[in-house]
Amino acid sequence: MSWLWTILGLIFLLDVVRMRGRAAAIPALQPSDEPVDLEHRFLVAEGVELDPATRRAASAHARQHGLAVLDLVPTGMSWYDAWGTFQVFDPAEYRKDRLGRGVSFGHAVLVTKDVLARAEVDEAERRDALALMRTVANLKRFACTTTYMAVAPGLVARPYDPERRLERLRELVGEGANVVLVGVPVVVLILTAAMITGWPWAGPLTLAAFHLQPALSFVGSRLRVKGLPISVLLRPLLELVAWAGLVAERTPPAPPTRPEPAQRAEYQHLLEDGLDPLFEERRPTCPICDSSELQKWIEVGDLLQNKPGRFALDRCRACAHIFQNPRLSIRGLDFYYKDFYDGLGGENLDRIFGASGEQYLERARMVEGKVEPARWLDVGGGHGHFCCAAREVWPETQFDGLDLSESIEEAKKRGWVDEGYRGLFPDLAPTMANAYDVVSMSHYLEHTREPQAEIEAAGQALRDGGVLLIEVPDPDCPMARILGRLWLPFFQPQHQHLVSVKNLERLLRERGFSPLVWHRGRAHIKVDFLAALVLALNWMAPEPGVPWRPVKRGAAALRTTVFTLALPAFVVARILDAVVGTVVTRSGGSNAYRVLARKVGVEAAV
Repeated sequence: MSWLWTILGLIFLLDVVRMRGRAAAIPALQPSDEPVDLEHRFLVAEGVELDPATRRAASAHARQHGLAVLDLVPTGMSWYDAWGTFQVFDPAEYRKDRLGRGVSFGHAVLVTKDVLARAEVDEAERRDALALMRTVANLKRFACTTTYMAVAPGLVARPYDPERRLERLRELVGEGANVVLVGVPVVVLILTAAMITGWPWAGPLTLAAFHLQPALSFVGSRLRVKGLPISVLLRPLLELVAWAGLVAERTPPAPPTRPEPAQRAEYQHLLEDGLDPLFEERRPTCPICDSSELQKWIEVGDLLQNKPGRFALDRCRACAHIFQNPRLSIRGLDFYYKDFYDGLGGENLDRIFGASGEQYLERARMVEGKVEPARWLDVGGGHGHFCCAAREVWPETQFDGLDLSESIEEAKKRGWVDEGYRGLFPDLAPTMANAYDVVSMSHYLEHTREPQAEIEAAGQALRDGGVLLIEVPDPDCPMARILGRLWLPFFQPQHQHLVSVKNLERLLRERGFSPLVWHRGRAHIKVDFLAALVLALNWMAPEPGVPWRPVKRGAAALRTTVFTLALPAFVVARILDAVVGTVVTRSGGSNAYRVLARKVGVEAAV
């Protein structure tokens, strides 16, 4: 076993190199005699003193480096807080990451008046350290490439509230906090095993590397981190004490966006006539080929929000099209979409969409060599994540977005879209006739009631020779049969159509489009097993406190317990996604595909 512990010790030391580089990468403010810029404002946490000299230096630094949001890093913070923050904060990627959340040390931040206004942040509001961290996390969305941080030598670190460390951890890493809660005792057990089985030299050397990590990372840095000597002597014990504090902490729920009684009353009103008004009559024929040879394909409940109802997908024996039958009514769409993409679910979805940057870039690059886009319309654009990311590929392009929800208005405020349209694409398309070089629909068409009408609308909005980019789930993916109801792209009740490659090509050609490029394996998203696990756990332990479900005692504790105990399963799911996903894509399968098609006119396409 000695070789194993030697490798672990080397991993600890390599992590020191990474951490030391991160700490050294943050610049320090330089003294300045210039007055604070009139456009600059400061948000300062309660109990923190920000002297005039530091304000002047911060303002000069922001002007020099073109920053709209500048978080001020204090000196003299504890080794534990510094270590935890730099584990998740990478200065080399932070400013370039257009979709990432803002990170703050929770002491003070410089913000321009424009960003404060667009983010609707009240400068005069009193904030503790945690509230300031949450504010900065949001502010970066309004200054996605002009947010950074700098060490403020004159800003002295104040201890964080010891009773809210778990909240702070969740703010930094989200649900990854559960990994920390499980990981700390596991690491201590591993080190104990190393000492027992790696004696007389490999085990002690591994333990020594663990003890020395914080000191080697921060000694001599401009952060002037405190407590390094004691961390060298007692780190495992200190980690366990801190872990016990996290476990014992009771995290209060985040305040709702509206009073809970009003939320519950609203959902009770939506359900006062039962579930029947949420559905239309069952359709007897296929919406693609009009065949009456239909078979029930799958039936499932709402595994996403756990709202009431059962949803059926039928499959056409003639053309293999899969569609929701009976489909949701307009009232049903309003009910099941409510609090998913905005409202109560908006923040969580924002995090998820923000983690998909490389997929957005793949889509944006697909049009290279086919068209030089001056104007691009993203349909179903949500908060504008794709448009924001795509600017990295097409910095001179005007990106507009269209969505049915209020999220598109938020995208406009953030500056992630140049123009935001709210409404149904077929209704708005006549007002956009021949206006765009590219129209994109990424994981949008499967949500629509009439895919044919959406493609026709794209034909109206595009200039002659313009291109339509569509990405949708691939119902022919073998994972659909393997995972069944737990296959994420079934996504009931939101997905109303699962259109195969063959059927989408038919729809495109019939409406004046000529397919240019197809991506199948390249569009695969390696999340099948992970998503199936989350759906299963979500069914076992639904989100507590939501206004469409009755209050149940112990629901929050059950959910935390279930998801924490399932952490090993999450590791296995990720491994399976990496391995099986590679096999699936190499064999020509995929859980999604994309197509780029040129507008050529109906006669030419046929």
